[in-house]
Amino acid sequence: MISFKHVSKHYPNGTTAVDDLSLELPEGDITVLVGSSGCGKTTTLRMVNRMVEPSSGTVSVGGRDILEADAAELRRGIGYVIQQAGLFPHRTILDNIATVPLLLGWGRRKARARAAELLELVGLPAGSGKRYPHQLSGGQQQRVGVARALAADPPVLLMDEPFGAVDPVVRTQLQNELLRLQSELRKTVVFVTHDIDEAVRLGDRIAIFRTGGHLVQCAPPAELLASPADDFVAGFLGAERGLKLLSLSTLADVPQEPAPADDGTGSADGTGRWRLVTSGRGEPLGWRDTDGPDGDEAPLLPVRPLRDTDSLLSALDESLASPAGLVARVDADGVLTGVTGRDRIHEHAGRRHAEAGRTNAKATEATPDPDASVTA
Repeated sequence: MISFKHVSKHYPNGTTAVDDLSLELPEGDITVLVGSSGCGKTTTLRMVNRMVEPSSGTVSVGGRDILEADAAELRRGIGYVIQQAGLFPHRTILDNIATVPLLLGWGRRKARARAAELLELVGLPAGSGKRYPHQLSGGQQQRVGVARALAADPPVLLMDEPFGAVDPVVRTQLQNELLRLQSELRKTVVFVTHDIDEAVRLGDRIAIFRTGGHLVQCAPPAELLASPADDFVAGFLGAERGLKLLSLSTLADVPQEPAPADDGTGSADGTGRWRLVTSGRGEPLGWRDTDGPDGDEAPLLPVRPLRDTDSLLSALDESLASPAGLVARVDADGVLTGVTGRDRIHEHAGRRHAEAGRTNAKATEATPDPDASVTA
């Protein structure tokens, strides 16, 4: 666990970066710090590894005050990923990843073996280990940065806007990779971003700061979106926070119905205008308008099948795009299992929003101790 108790950071010019912060970050969770520029989120992160030292209060990692630890030793036990990866340009990818293990005295063979393992773990081909940073794309360099931060298997990982410098497609891929890694490794991650959508997607907890280093609210994403603490938080979350809430819920609990299916041979079961054409294996291929002038020869309109793990937001989007107003549901092998209608998705989405609001209301019924820390 990482703990901040009445922590402040003041600079000689009179500015306050962090003001009386009390916050606990649970072990094994991703806690995302968000806020506008100058709100103290990066300063908060950098105090964990003593790159910035607090002016007052106590920062502890695993129950130990960071000021009681040797700074260099502390940093070698904490992974750190920054926006531009920060790789050494004159060293190969393997040697970049092996940096901290070598500093810890692992020995070159063991350190390079660990680096090779991590290349695979972060989804890079083994051959990339012999290359240099300038020979990789921006997204690949960021993967190397994550691998380097994980090289000595630190319990804590600090990530300061690590995906901010890549294009949206690569950014989504890197977010997916982080979530996959976290499901396997369960590190205590402190993640800084200015992008609330990224925060909602990645965070187990989100801490929102306002200018001057004031923590306004810290809560799980669903609670934050359903019941923002004040107008500042609501404004920061944006007008579409209801849609963001839908991105946190999956299709798993939404009922399915038999599909109006067509196996591609012209034979269809069910009634109605639209038929879902499937392959011989049962994979959805597209929607056919059987009432059109071409009948069974009508061209197929696109279908985007969804799995139980896809979000309600994706389901809502697909139900609006589907000519039949139906979402095709498939299993892990891509085989059709049924369909779900637009009304059913709307009904479930409304219930999910109400449940999130009730959960937050129960959590705030008790009057908090004003001297207690905010728990993330």
